[in-house]
Amino acid sequence: MVSLKRIYTIVGLSVLVLILGVVGFTSWYTVDESEQAIILTFGKADEGITEPGLHFKMPWPIQDVEKLPKTTFSLQFGYDQKNGEITDVPKDTKMITGDENIVLADMVVQWQITDPSKFLFNSEDPEQILYNSTSASLRSIIGSSKIDDALTSGKAKIEAEVRDLLADLLVKYDIGISVTAVKLQDVELPNDEVRKAFTNVTDARETRNTKVNEANKYRNQKMNEAKGEEKALISRANGDKAARIEIARGDVATFNALYNEYVKNPEITRKRLVLETLDEVLPHTEIYIMKDDGNTMKYLPIRQAGSQTQVPPVETEGSGNQ
Repeated sequence: MVSLKRIYTIVGLSVLVLILGVVGFTSWYTVDESEQAIILTFGKADEGITEPGLHFKMPWPIQDVEKLPKTTFSLQFGYDQKNGEITDVPKDTKMITGDENIVLADMVVQWQITDPSKFLFNSEDPEQILYNSTSASLRSIIGSSKIDDALTSGKAKIEAEVRDLLADLLVKYDIGISVTAVKLQDVELPNDEVRKAFTNVTDARETRNTKVNEANKYRNQKMNEAKGEEKALISRANGDKAARIEIARGDVATFNALYNEYVKNPEITRKRLVLETLDEVLPHTEIYIMKDDGNTMKYLPIRQAGSQTQVPPVETEGSGNQ
């Protein structure tokens, strides 16, 4: 009896030490900076732990902890890379564009676990759901794009649209994953003959664009020259217009001045106008004016400064023109 009691005591103490050891070792845990954790109470997920350091919890089996990395994962869609070797998956990469051409497209998706609880318990295989969602998003966008955009300058737009559509799908599926970036790796034509034909079409299009650009350049040059000539003509016309307006204003002022003098002395003004007109019409001619009785009268023409002084005609009684 004594030995049996002693055995029971030793077994009891062993069990107690084991229980205390389990309690001691399972009542705390550490979280690294690159990790996030979630506490499970009798299998039910509690709030997540993202702060690094030492943390305490209820001992197992009351509470348990699941740790997940914070790192960014890469999903390779359309190909598989292992040990430096790349293996294509044609059944995933073959797609039809919006203008009914076949292309081969593969992609890399960068993603992170944003909600450990949903990632662990909302789906059986969240990574497979992500892969299928990537396939659906890429096929949808490629199917609404033209082959030229997919092969050349439209890749950035396709990537942005795929990312937006994929993000919307992951929100609907609610699997605790968020997409940080998507990148088209290769978008190719299915065989060499199609590639050659497309290259010929591309070369012809580039030649056409070159000719169009040269024609536009020549047209712009001629239009600029024509606009310059137009501005010069308009400028000269405006100058002539302003000059004629000023001349007309001067003529009007001269006429008004003469008219005022005519109102004051009509006879004298009329004679003056006749003499000035004769001087303008016959600038280098000696003019003699006859009186009604046949005699000449003295007329002193107005000469410009510096010209020779003309001897006025001498009035003689009973004589004719000199």
